[in-house]
Parts: sequence; structure tokens; C-alpha cells
Amino acid sequence: MNTITDLSRRGVLQNTGALFVAFSMADAGAAMAAAATADGRPPLLPTELDSWISISREGMVTVYFGKIDGGQGTDLAMVQIVAEEMDMPVKNVGIVQGDTARTVNQGGASGSTGVRFAGAALRQAGAEARRVLVNRAAEKLGVPAERLTVTDGVVSMMGDPSKKISYAEIMNGGFFHSEIGWNKQYGNPLALTSPAKPKSPKDYKVVGTSPPRLDVHGKVFGTTPWVQDIRVEGMLHGRMIRPSIAGASVVAVDESSIANIPGAKVVRKGDFLGVVAPKEWDAIKASQSLKVTWSQVADPFPDQAQLYEHIRKAPISKSDEQKKGDIDAGFAKAAKIVEAEYEWPFQSHASMGPGCAVADVKADGTTTIWTGTQKPHFAAQGVAGCLGVPVEKVHAIWVTGPGSYGRNDAGDVTMDAAVMSQLTGKPVRVQYMRYEGHGWDPKAPASVHRARAALDANGNVLAIDFVSKGFSRIETNSTEAEPGDTLAGMLLGHKSARTQAFNLPENAYTFENKRLAWETVAALLPGPSPLRTSHMRDPLGPQIAFANESFIDEVAFAANADPVEFRLKYLSQERDRAVVQAAAEKAGWKPGKAGARRTQRGDIVTGRGVAYSQRTGTMVAIVADVEVNTKTGALRVPRVTVAHDCGCIVNPDALRRVIEGNVVQGLSRSIHEEVQFDRKNVRSVDWLTYPIVDITEAPPQIDIVLLNHPDAMSTGAGEATMRPLAAAINNAIFEATGSRIRRAPLTPQRIRTSTV
Repeated sequence: MNTITDLSRRGVLQNTGALFVAFSMADAGAAMAAAATADGRPPLLPTELDSWISISREGMVTVYFGKIDGGQGTDLAMVQIVAEEMDMPVKNVGIVQGDTARTVNQGGASGSTGVRFAGAALRQAGAEARRVLVNRAAEKLGVPAERLTVTDGVVSMMGDPSKKISYAEIMNGGFFHSEIGWNKQYGNPLALTSPAKPKSPKDYKVVGTSPPRLDVHGKVFGTTPWVQDIRVEGMLHGRMIRPSIAGASVVAVDESSIANIPGAKVVRKGDFLGVVAPKEWDAIKASQSLKVTWSQVADPFPDQAQLYEHIRKAPISKSDEQKKGDIDAGFAKAAKIVEAEYEWPFQSHASMGPGCAVADVKADGTTTIWTGTQKPHFAAQGVAGCLGVPVEKVHAIWVTGPGSYGRNDAGDVTMDAAVMSQLTGKPVRVQYMRYEGHGWDPKAPASVHRARAALDANGNVLAIDFVSKGFSRIETNSTEAEPGDTLAGMLLGHKSARTQAFNLPENAYTFENKRLAWETVAALLPGPSPLRTSHMRDPLGPQIAFANESFIDEVAFAANADPVEFRLKYLSQERDRAVVQAAAEKAGWKPGKAGARRTQRGDIVTGRGVAYSQRTGTMVAIVADVEVNTKTGALRVPRVTVAHDCGCIVNPDALRRVIEGNVVQGLSRSIHEEVQFDRKNVRSVDWLTYPIVDITEAPPQIDIVLLNHPDAMSTGAGEATMRPLAAAINNAIFEATGSRIRRAPLTPQRIRTSTV
């Protein structure tokens, strides 16, 4: 009876003491689009030095980065690399990234290629910019170029610092108009050449240091827009309608079922079906109220309990193998044969927020898209193909999104928004619901891995045979350049290549006889499926390393060997040996056969496990410590030790944060993540049905050893630590319990069952 029924907003604040802060970013989209075309730069060509670097009248350097940084600090690494080569302070170097009107296509974020490939190109661009500027300074000062030096963007004469001129004075707000060589390849392989010689690592002053991140301030204080913040004039809000049974087609739509929702309209073209409304909540209500008749289809999926049997029995679509020596001869001489099979489930990208994009398609085909995708240049190509407009008319602007770990739902939501905008003739913003982000994003493929090893009487390995079989890692291509690789494109009848591909283990083991092979099977449901597979962070790395490195431990056990010493025995490359030794030393590894590192306190047993792998030239070894409750199977990982070698380290602090992020996400995939589905559809649609590691489960101690090689190329760090973690944890569980688990994730139920 004390309820107040007539309150103003001011009255609510006065009575509750609550503080609400609201702000609008309605003009953010227009401002970003305007900024992308207002500087009057020369044509955007890889052969133009101006396509890579510019200098303002105030002497600020801008780097044009044709990839994006998804939160790992790659943008800062590019700034440091260019600042180093141009002898500029980091604070005077800025960056533009992921804008198709301002940056050359360097392939987007993928494959840990940011520093590895794009960094190499920008290092050459920075060196060439410095060379050109010094030569122009020589002309202006009347001094030979070889007698000039550069400090903080000021060129001066050696021995007479009064003779000087700044980069800003040389350029005077203009452009280089200077050519630079390139290898005529767009995307990740793009490389630049020029007469300039980049610095020797011994002269580095910026590379190898740890200036603060560029993105943190804007994210913390809300001054940098997220893709969810973008608004444009006249914009509608859209929502997609998906079938409750995967593979069903639209038979009929009752548009009268949303007639009472203000401004709500159905957007349909064939099986592409959605709703739009001027207000977002009305679009949500319309998506929930719209009555749709779907076609009757047979259940598209097997029972989840039969998933791995399905993979084992399914016909092979494609296969590949690498052979060394004669494995048949090796097995024929074996005194002991070790065999095991391992299983890995479908996993969802499960980005922390569902996908969101805004598209504005004009009547003449001119299109602007604001997208959180990792690959805006390829997204622009896909949108152009789907809308039937020239790619030159599509301007993609990357805006920070809720996270991306490969081909997540950002590519699909971008295409949905573009199609809706074209069909309605208005700008459309599409933001997925949580159930769509989980349920309909491309999945990391499920797989089965068969391993055999032949040992002689002394425990020496005579032969290794390792075969992976599973769904293709690029059944949905991760570039988004083809319409048929998006849900909207598939629904509109576009086809994709549906490439069959898997991976092989990456390591430097010197087994005399070995066969490494993979086999793929056809998708459970072709077309717009919630179980279509694509790249997820470190594509297939965790799956393969989980099996391969768990099996290496099993072979070491059969050989009566210490797991670390066993690996070192078969590693001859110095850097590979060094990461294993560094991880073991930092972790305080105690040599001995399985059980030597086990302790017990009541129901809690502890263990320590090791695993090692390579990823595109980066070497990682991990030692994981675990605690297992023998009654409940509950698992805790109190400490993870990582030794990491990615060649030349650009920013040590950023690298440590990337490694820590890999550990946390890798732990989540190791112990929790498994897509649940039934015969009709995916049932993992939220954080309850698809749990991830929370803050209470993250390792309280992550020790990192960085092995720096300044003279070597940088080989990437975004994914490498993800790869061996599950195996290290699994091996530690065996150390603690004496029982092997061969199916991920390593849940309490599976641990308890294995130890009973």
C-alpha cells in the first residue's frame, strides 16, 4: 500500500539515490564514414607509400593497417614497428585499421599473422618512409644523406645539430607520392619491398619495450564506439527469423500476426526471413510474434551420443598424409604397441556479445557497412557479391565488436544487415539475440583421433601413426568473401566451395618412422546449418594437440620414461628443446615416471602434466598443475606455466597478456565447452547450456617465460598457447589420478567415471 504510482524520472532518482548516466552515439556512424573519405589521399594502391604512412602538418605519423586488432594489442605492435623504423616516439604515431576506403587488404585478423606478415610489411614501409624523408632532408639542408641522423622525427646533421629539419617541415601536410614495391598478393601474403634496409635488431629502441595499449582508455571510459553503438539517420532495427528445425524452409508467413506492433514489417526473399521496425524493442517483439509455417523435414542430425560413431563410420570426403620412413616395418619389429583414440566435440565461438552490424545500401548500389568482423575487406567482397553491386561501391568500416576468435557470427550478421537494407531501402541495424549468437554461429569441428606407437624392448619409438578424422575446418570459409559462406547468402541460393580440409600435428619430433594423416567427412547438414563448421581460434590446434600430446604421454608411460625427458629425447631443434626445458625449470618439474609428481590431501589429489607444440613457427611448452577431487571429479587448475618462443618480441607486456588470454580461453575449451544438440537443432543457446570458465576458475597463477630472438622473424602469438593446454591438463589429471581421459571437455563426470 506504500507503492508510489505517479513518479517522474527525477522523482525516482531523488527517492532512490541511484545514478544513471546516459549518452547518445547516434552520429558516430556518420562521423566515421565522413572521416574515411575527407583526407584527400592519393589512390589507395599497395604501390603507393601514402597507402601505408602519412605525416600531418603537426608531425603526427599515421599508420594504415589493413588488418584489425581484436583486443590483443596488434595495433600497438604496428605502431611500435613503424615508430622504430622512422625514429619516432610512439606517442606521435597513430593508426587507422580495417577501413576498406583507407587501408589495403592485408587479410584481416587471422592465423596469428598480424605481426608476422603485416608487421613485416609495415616495417618495410616505415624504413622506406625514413629513407625518402632523409633524402628530401638532404636536398633541403644541402648535406649528403649519409651524414644525417634522425631523432624523434627531426633530421639533423651529424656533428652539427643546428642543421636540422623535421618530418613535418619536409612534408608540409602533403603526401609522399613515392612508389614502393610489393609482391602483387593481397591478404595475408602481402609483402613490400624497397631500397630501404630496416634496422638491425641491435639498434632497436622501441621494439622490445612495453608502451601502454592504445585501446584500453576508450573502452574503459566509453569514448570509443562499439559496433553496437553505431546509429545512422533513418535507421531501422532488424531481427532474423530462424527455423526451430534446422534445414526447414519457409512455407508461409502470416504478416497480420505483427500488425499491432508499430512500424513492424516482414522482410523476406525466399527463405531469407526477418522483421524490421523503427524501434529495437518493437523489432524484438515482432520476431517473437511473427507466425511462420515451416516445411516438414527429416531430423537433420544424429543423436549427440552417437556423434563420434557417426564420424568413425562416415565416408571419407578427402584425406591427406605425410610419411617418413616405413611405419609398417617399424610396427613389425615392435616389442610393445600402444594404441588410443581421442574425441573432441563441436565448440561454439560464444563471443561475449552476439554479432551486430549496420548497413546502408543506397538505390544506386553505394553501400556502407559498419561491422565487427575480423576481415572487413573480405566482408565487403561478400556483400558486393550478394547484393549484386560492384565491390568498389561497398565501403566496409571495422568497428570494435564483442570479440572474435576466427569465423564467428560477425560475418553472418553483416550480410543479414546488408540484405535487409537493400530490400527495405533504408539503413538497417541487425543485432543478434543471445540464442542466435550461440545457436547459429559457425562451430569448431568435432573430430576423432586414432594413434598408434611401436616400441622396442628398451622403450625406444620405432614408429608413430596418427590419424585425425572429422568435419572440415573450412566447410564454411572464414574469409566471408563469398556470399555462400554466410547464412544470408545460403538462404538466397548462393553456393560456396565447401572446402574439405583438416590439419596435421605441428612439432619437431624426430621419430624415424611416422605417418601423420587426416580425413574429413561431409557436413551433417549442407547449407544454412547451426552445426556448419569453420575456423575457431587456432583452427584444429587444441583438438589435434589434445590427442597428439596426450598420446605422447601415454607412449612415455609405456616406455617407462619421464614425460619431459621423453620429449627432449626426440627433439633435436634447439629452440623446441629450449621451450620444453624452460617450462619444466620454471614449473619446478620433478623427473620421474607417472606418479612422481602426485600428492594427496584427503579427497584431493594433485598432479602436474606437460605438453609441447609448434604453431606456424612459434614454439610453446606448457606445464599445468591440477587438483582433482576423487569423490566429485571436480577439477581445479591453480597454476599454468608457459614457455613461449615467437621469434622477435615487439611488446613483452602485450605478449604476456595475449598468452594469459590464451590460457583462460584454452582452459574453458578444455574443461567446459561442448555444443549440445539434439536431432533437430542446437540446444546450447546461452551461458547455462554452454558454460565457460568464470573468474573463480581461472588459474590464479600463470607463470610465463618469454624466449626472445630479436634476429628472428616474429611468428605470431595470438593462438599458439591455446594449442597444447588441454593436453597438459589432461596429462596432469593422469598424473593425479592414474586414469586416462580421452574425450574432451574434461568434465567432473568424465574424471569421476575414469577414476572409479
